[in-house]
This record gives sequence, structure tokens and C-alpha cells, in this order.
Amino acid sequence: MKNINISFEKGKIHGLIGRNGSGKTMLMKCICGFVKPTEGEIIVAGKRIGKDRDFPESIGIIIETPGFIPYYSGYKNLKMLADLNRRIDGNRIKQTMKQVGLDPESKLHIKKYSLGMRQRLGLAQAIMEDPDLLILDEPMNGLDKDGVADMRKYLLELKNQGKTILIASHSAEDIEVLCDTVCEMDKGILTKIKGWEEEL
Repeated sequence: MKNINISFEKGKIHGLIGRNGSGKTMLMKCICGFVKPTEGEIIVAGKRIGKDRDFPESIGIIIETPGFIPYYSGYKNLKMLADLNRRIDGNRIKQTMKQVGLDPESKLHIKKYSLGMRQRLGLAQAIMEDPDLLILDEPMNGLDKDGVADMRKYLLELKNQGKTILIASHSAEDIEVLCDTVCEMDKGILTKIKGWEEEL
């Protein structure tokens, strides 16, 4: 990535487009604190990532295929993750699973989930602790037409609640429907495409 200088406004959905290998996922990993940039600063909620904090404090993430324990149910996977931070209880997990279209009472093991079900569970994991910032890399991956419609509706609801969302997608329609601003990544260079007119 080269000379990236950008600020993402709170309470909006920001789209990131570009071909595979263009640097979108790497940028997201840097914002999340998974990868440290060789120079420059990443600031989330006033804190420098990698200096003031290792990771952003209130963040939900889907990057690449969500990883879960295959021989546990969806609920059990989320409960184990939630128990690490102890911020939410089982009722909140069940409520979140229902919001994304999953049955929290199902005993079905993750290994038998479809790709779309895994994506829904990944979104449930990302939002269950009510984060202020969501970083979503191809969140529609594997969803059918109804699933995509549900996901779009839910992301717009989250925006209306004041959440800040950064979404990478290969779908021009998803970007058009959801995003207030759009940037394109190409060979590590970020270009502002839509929604930045006030800065020009």
C-alpha cells in the first residue's frame, strides 16, 4: 500500500472496491491491528493502533471466511467467543442469531453449515457485542438472493443506529445500494470514487 491518507466518517457505510490482490484486505487487516504498517499511523476512535492500543476497542470483523470449531453448534461457537470478553450473555447471543436469520436452538454442527449460513454466523459474531465499527470483507459471500436482501437491510439498520461500516465487495450493486462513500484500491493505491465531493 502506498501513501494512503483517508478518514472514514462516523455513522456511514464506506465501500472499498478493487480486484483480488489489490490491497483491500490488507488495508482492513491494518485497521484491525492484525498487520502493522511499516510507516504512518492508523487512528481509530482517537487511539493509534499498534501504539496506544494493539487493536481497536469496539470493533466487529469479517475478514475472509469466518473460522469456527466445526464440531460445535453455531450458538456454542458464539458462546465460547463471548465468554472471552464477558460483555454479553446467552440471551444476547440468541437474539443476534435470530436477527441474522439463524436458529440459536439448532444443534447442527458448523461443518454441516452452508457457506451462506457461515456468513450469517460470521456477521452474528461481528455484531453480537454491539461494536461501534464494523470491518466487513465480502460479507455477502455465499448468500442467496434473499440472504443478500436481508444482509443489506440489516447493514442499513446498523448505519441508522450510528455504526460506522467499512465494506469490501465485488458486487457493484451492493456498493451502490449501501455505501455513502466509495474508494477503489488498485496495486496498493487508494482512489476516492464517490461521496467525497465536499473535499474537492
